Amino acid sequence: MNNTKPINPGEWTIQSSLEIARSHPSVATYDGKIYAFGGGGPSFKSLNSAICFDPKTAQWTPRQDMPTLRSGTVAAAVGDKIYVMGGGFRQEDGMFRFLTTVEIYHPDSDSWERGPDLLMPHDYPAVAKLGNSIYVIGGHHPDATKGGPKTDPGFNFCERLDLEKGAWEEIAPLPTPRFALSAITQDNKILAMGGVAFRPEGFNNFTTIEVYDPETNSWYSEEEFKLPWPAAGLGSAILNNDIYVFGGYSDENIHNRTARFDPSTKSWQQVAPLPSPVCAMGVTIHDNAIYIVGGWADDGRTPIDVFYRYTP
Repeated sequence: MNNTKPINPGEWTIQSSLEIARSHPSVATYDGKIYAFGGGGPSFKSLNSAICFDPKTAQWTPRQDMPTLRSGTVAAAVGDKIYVMGGGFRQEDGMFRFLTTVEIYHPDSDSWERGPDLLMPHDYPAVAKLGNSIYVIGGHHPDATKGGPKTDPGFNFCERLDLEKGAWEEIAPLPTPRFALSAITQDNKILAMGGVAFRPEGFNNFTTIEVYDPETNSWYSEEEFKLPWPAAGLGSAILNNDIYVFGGYSDENIHNRTARFDPSTKSWQQVAPLPSPVCAMGVTIHDNAIYIVGGWADDGRTPIDVFYRYTP
């Protein structure tokens, strides 16, 4: 990589581990605390537990269970509410069920209410909060409930919740259908990054970055702007206007790599690696640091109880 300035690698530190190992949780920050919802526990059993981490005590505590058992959800904090959306679970007959369910958590009262259903089921999509809307992007294809991920072509359906109207509306479809992707917002646009889907040539992990402009309701991409490695189930965050990506799955491996994109040089820089390989994790920002909650271990099947903090 061409770098025009020295790299500050930053540092990952190991925090208090989770009481229940989980992959695919959704995570959000509210009022100085970190919340995690659901996820996939041991033996692929979906969870409905909600937990809260208080940095002042460095401890996780249980909160009111989410009404619906599910993993692969996404979450967004808006004001004094946290929206938990979509996801799914494996049924007793082995078939998957993907959900349109939206449930709203109230941290101050430790209570739940039902929110407006998604227009379509989204399991393991990306999420972004931009302006006065929440965006849910792609995910598992709704028809891929039997064959599982290895034959899933991915979903291109995208929608947003207008928080004033309280209703979902369809937006321009994702140009590259995929699931296990990640998203961040920058310059009033949404960047949908990485992910995976089945293609005629095989199971494809993407370096793709596609950008959504809400002003024109359209997607575009730039040939030279791609992830530094193919990744599904990756983590991403934006901190101090720098884009970070970490972990994820590709080439039969789960990675511990972390990279930062510097807008001033338009280049990716390898920074401090994760303490262990991780994918399918929850991610949030708090107090100028990135937090990773849970995920899959390097065998790609076992949920883990890790909780890592990155400081630049």
